[in-house]
Amino acid sequence: MPEYKQFPLSDTAEGLTEADILAWRVKPGDTVTVNQIVVEVETAKAAVELPIPWAGVVTELHVEPGQTVEVGTTILTVDVDPDGKAAPAPAAAASAESAPAPAEEEMKPLVGYGSKAAGTTRRARKGAAAAPAATPAPAPVAAAPAPVAEAPRGGYVPLAKPPVRKLAKDLGVDLHSLTGSADGGVITRDDVHAAANGSAAPKVSTVDTAGYDPATRERRVPIKGVRKATAAAMVQSAYTAPHVTEFLTIDVTPMMELREKLKKSREFSGVKLTPLVFAAKAVCLAAKRTPDVNAVWDEAAQEIVYKDYVHLGIAAATPRGLVVPKIRDADSLSLKELAVALTELTDVAREGKTTPAAMLGGTFTITNVGVFGVDTGTPIINPGESAILAVGAIRDTAWVVDGEIKVRKVMQLSLSFDHRVVDGQQGSEFLADVGALLADPAVAITY
Repeated sequence: MPEYKQFPLSDTAEGLTEADILAWRVKPGDTVTVNQIVVEVETAKAAVELPIPWAGVVTELHVEPGQTVEVGTTILTVDVDPDGKAAPAPAAAASAESAPAPAEEEMKPLVGYGSKAAGTTRRARKGAAAAPAATPAPAPVAAAPAPVAEAPRGGYVPLAKPPVRKLAKDLGVDLHSLTGSADGGVITRDDVHAAANGSAAPKVSTVDTAGYDPATRERRVPIKGVRKATAAAMVQSAYTAPHVTEFLTIDVTPMMELREKLKKSREFSGVKLTPLVFAAKAVCLAAKRTPDVNAVWDEAAQEIVYKDYVHLGIAAATPRGLVVPKIRDADSLSLKELAVALTELTDVAREGKTTPAAMLGGTFTITNVGVFGVDTGTPIINPGESAILAVGAIRDTAWVVDGEIKVRKVMQLSLSFDHRVVDGQQGSEFLADVGALLADPAVAITY
């Protein structure tokens, strides 16, 4: 006989409480194998693909793409014994084995899955009833067809919670014909009952799939996922760390000449060697001479923590918003290794595949505004760090060299730092060091 297991949304990174369902990789009736990717979700940190820990047949998808669900919510049900080959439980133990399994046993963490450690529980929200230890598996129904998730029309997914969707299905109400009365257009039980009873004419939404309303000529996009997390982090940083920003304009003609020479060498054959790679190397070298920029203010412990390593964050613009993945121990890498690591990091970020773990634990960040043709800016420090360097566009500029005006490759740097940790002297020395290394890469042998 069928044996059902329920697949909950697990915490894919420490402290996350919810995620958005982006896309299902399976549908009811599909056969799945252990560790097969079944759904893609977007957390506050990144898009994540979730594998399933059992083999079997998918019987129901409980949520639709576009919905936001809390950690612990059942999102999929699988029949792990579709052929009825599992051995029946002994009669004496039948009552014990029929009880629902604890949540930790029902859904065990997978290698690389990112779940919290066993025994970790979420604190209940104020005023909310305590959640049961586990959701009992649905009772099998003989010859019952597998439930089919409601297919979105033209990509539009009605905003409604799973119980409301079930009510609408039971009453024969098409959610696509309703506009919710709750905040954000969410459909409520009252909306469904009103439509079923005919006491209120169903309201047809004029808002398209992109959130555009022709009646108001406005487009509204929910604040969630990466965008929501980025906004919260920037506000926290701006109102917590006293920012100071300094600027430096430098002639990087020698650096660009070295770049062209290295690109033609056998060692760098096939390696993407960008000016950002040189900036990354300069930051790692300069941070050794000015460790303050690689330290962090620990408010809770009332300590300044100096890091003997550089986990270099690279700000990357992606379709889902700004992310800052890290190159671990960047200070231990050669110029070529940095180039390879940087290429891999940016490629993964642009594909939206950066894992939450890859964005944790940074010590210093570089943001390359030059790729957008921008000369400089005043970047905001990432929480948990004390400085960030903005690298501007490289332009042909009239420059005085040995008393003569010549056309040179010139760029601007801007350094924002936390004045609680970094004094003006240290910030200035660090920025000057980075500038010197980019203006004349040969200086590196003196560091």
